[in-house]
Amino acid sequence: MGWGRGPDPGAEPVRNTANSRQEGGAQPEGGGLGSPKRRSRGRGAGPGWLWGGAPEARGLSALRLPRMRAPGAGSASVVSLVLLWLLGLPWTWSTAAALGVYVGGGGWRFLRIVCKTARRDLFGLSVLMRVRLELRRHQRARHTIPRIFQVVAQRQPDRLALVDAGSGVCWTFAQLDAYSNAVANLFCRLGFTPGDVVAILLEGRPEFVGLWLGLAKAGVEAALLNVNLRREPLAFCLGTSGAKALIFGGELAAAVAEVSGQLGKSLLKFCSGELGPEGILPDARLLDPLLKEASTAPLAQPPDKGMDDRLFYIYTSGTTGLPKAAIVVHSRYYRIAAFGHYAYSMQVADVLYDCLPLYHTAGNIMGVGQCLLYGLTVVLRKKFSASRFWDDCVKYNCTVVQYIGEICRYLLKQPVREAEGRHRVRLAVGNGLRPAIWEEFTERFGVRQIGEFYGATECNCSIANVDGKVGSCGFNSRILPHVYPIRLVKVNEDTMELLRDAQGLCIPCQAGEPGLLVGQINQQDPLRRFDGYISESATSKKIAHSVFRKGDSAYLSGAKVLGAGCGDGGPPSYLSSSPLPGDVLVMDELGYMYFRDRGGDTFRWRGENVSTTEVEGVLSRLLGQTDVAVYGVAVPGVEGKAGMAAIADPHGQLSPNVLYQELQKVLAPYARPIFLRLLPQVDTTGTFKIQKTRLQHEGFDPRQTSDRLFFLDLKQGHYLPLDQSVYTRICSGAFAL
Repeated sequence: MGWGRGPDPGAEPVRNTANSRQEGGAQPEGGGLGSPKRRSRGRGAGPGWLWGGAPEARGLSALRLPRMRAPGAGSASVVSLVLLWLLGLPWTWSTAAALGVYVGGGGWRFLRIVCKTARRDLFGLSVLMRVRLELRRHQRARHTIPRIFQVVAQRQPDRLALVDAGSGVCWTFAQLDAYSNAVANLFCRLGFTPGDVVAILLEGRPEFVGLWLGLAKAGVEAALLNVNLRREPLAFCLGTSGAKALIFGGELAAAVAEVSGQLGKSLLKFCSGELGPEGILPDARLLDPLLKEASTAPLAQPPDKGMDDRLFYIYTSGTTGLPKAAIVVHSRYYRIAAFGHYAYSMQVADVLYDCLPLYHTAGNIMGVGQCLLYGLTVVLRKKFSASRFWDDCVKYNCTVVQYIGEICRYLLKQPVREAEGRHRVRLAVGNGLRPAIWEEFTERFGVRQIGEFYGATECNCSIANVDGKVGSCGFNSRILPHVYPIRLVKVNEDTMELLRDAQGLCIPCQAGEPGLLVGQINQQDPLRRFDGYISESATSKKIAHSVFRKGDSAYLSGAKVLGAGCGDGGPPSYLSSSPLPGDVLVMDELGYMYFRDRGGDTFRWRGENVSTTEVEGVLSRLLGQTDVAVYGVAVPGVEGKAGMAAIADPHGQLSPNVLYQELQKVLAPYARPIFLRLLPQVDTTGTFKIQKTRLQHEGFDPRQTSDRLFFLDLKQGHYLPLDQSVYTRICSGAFAL
């Protein structure tokens, strides 16, 4: 990549035959990004090479910028300098002449980039080096996340660590340390040993943190389950985790009861918290009384673990098929939290408001990590509330908040309230903030800094925007491109196959060209390692070879792994095996990156990635293997894409509301289709693949089709026939989505 130089213009792109069926996924939706009238009031500058999360769509699809000619101009200027010196001219004259040759040959473009990005890039380099050095120190000392937390707790035992905004319960660092010690002692006494796995199915509250932290103190690895999972997906995740025990909240006892028969008699079950109306399951034990009897002293013999050992597993949103378990080692947890801390200049005095799920990376690592590693107070709320958001921030004196794009939009839709002007929030960290509402959000609520990032739980090439560039999801340095070896490479946007040059290497994108973000893998470097998933086959499908140079390996950030969660035995039969689109990004001349539209076999709704293959499989089975096409459609003024299902119903016998009653049992709320289209038959290709292009184009507009359309009225809890009047009301925002 050099100083932004592109590939050999004579190189002919060829298909990546070795990886043609492995790189895929879905690109985010969104529109083009125009030139903003004013910059957001961001503070400071920071690195673009940061952590994970899956953001919403932005675009820069029309950007076409000139290629940089700095390398060629630089070579010419050096040659000129040497020749003039050999002719006997003074150094000052020779240097001035060489500079003229450099600038005249196109070097002025590179000098312009240096002037505009040097401060950003140097600050990013300082953060990168600081995190790298700290990680190396912890690696040499054989530290772990629990060990680092213990030092923090001993330093400030009486400071508030976690606050439950829902119940008002407050835990100090000493209380969190004692609770996690009790968990460690209990599970050691029950016979669990380092390397064992315990699944946790619990809503976001202080106990959630204390449980996985206590298990980690005993060397036991937690599998953090999505509380929205039901039936088959829940049983699948439990089965593939290899868990020997399940800890579930009393509020989720019914969900566990539904799959209890599929879990096997050897799985131990522990119920935490207050019981629901169903009471305790016959084969479960109450956890709280057991913890009260356990010792709160540190383990006499801590497990021999280090920063490269496994900490826990986070299940991805299931962008392709059922969820897959990503491996989080201690160093990855530290890296994500540390980059966020230093890049955004967080301080111990900060109070962070975290209303995101704790079974995902953003809430549990970026958020809770500030508490465990740096001693910040973190305020938890198990479920986002637009009406209580700013009241909570005022009540608990929060200075940092976390968001996803949905949260920002929901807050803007709220009526103006007094708390908006009384909060102390200076920083909002998250992903999915659309350019269209970016500045409106910062100006209305007075948030000075937006920290937008892009990446995945398991990736090694995360990027972030820390200097307030409106619409950008991050950057990579054009001055120092080799310091953090990531790159946008060209792909076939229809199949997401990597394009390669005559030498078989991937082709770097020029400014303004769309591509896939890749990161060079180095397992010896904690910032560049890729730990993958429990499934080895899923891990291998996220790796491409001979990307930067012959024989190397790189992580494919946007390539979605088909059936990856299904273990090495392969995906369920209803999952497609065709290539999937991925996250396509585009970079401008200064190194800022933006999203292209997300399409194909995944879309984002209510902050979650929705797998069309999974929803299609569920619908098809419920309807006796009927042909079904599921896709996302844009709704005016609404973030993400709403799910729409086209179902073959040649005899007009399908009852949408009977179907909805069944969907409530088997699909998470965000995965249930908002729109239905009942048609005589679903178009397929000659190889019997569902064709969605025409269906997506026609959307839910009744003027585009004579097929029966239905809309899910969430307030009434059933599907309504979708005619022109309902369509108009949806587009005007009259219905809550």
